Amino acid sequence: MPRLAVFALVVCALSVAAAVVAFVEGSFLGIIWVLMAGVTSNLAYFYLRKAKAEKAAQAAQAGGAARITP
Repeated sequence: MPRLAVFALVVCALSVAAAVVAFVEGSFLGIIWVLMAGVTSNLAYFYLRKAKAEKAAQAAQAGGAARITP
């Protein structure tokens, strides 16, 4: 798993926890934490998808080169 995806997931989990605490205390600043959780979850998804695409491209490139040479 890419390091940036792991960091984004950690920040997402922490922001969800902060949102819960904020709402329990009656503060509407929890809305900001929910928005941050959404952004960081999208970042984690992006970095995971990017790593998967790069891995597939490397496999296709390696497989294509092996098929061309006799």
